[in-house]
Amino acid sequence: QVQLVESGGGLLQAGGSLRLSCAASGRSINPYTMGWFRQAPGQEREFVAAISWTGGIYYVDSVKGRFTISRDNAVNTVYLHMNSPKPEDTAVYYCAVDLRRLDGATSPNEYAYWGQGTQVTVSS
Repeated sequence: QVQLVESGGGLLQAGGSLRLSCAASGRSINPYTMGWFRQAPGQEREFVAAISWTGGIYYVDSVKGRFTISRDNAVNTVYLHMNSPKPEDTAVYYCAVDLRRLDGATSPNEYAYWGQGTQVTVSS
């Protein structure tokens, strides 16, 4: 079992910055890929970014150059730095863990455990 708790969401203006955190407990996340997803009202859950235990990093095209995923294994936490957010980035953001020890997981079905989500609202 892995418990994931996201924090750091809120309301911000376009062009600002925000850092989301995902704290894990119950098991070390060191050997696993961690991912961030988001879901806007009426839309399917969308892949945003992932970071593997080997250092591989993946982004959806719409956030490349603006968002940065990172991890601090010492504190069992993954981060999503959001720079220059846009109104279309408004969504509930979720972190998740892929326990298969494979690289490059971008589908929600590949992730075993999820956090409860944190709302990010970007105003224009």
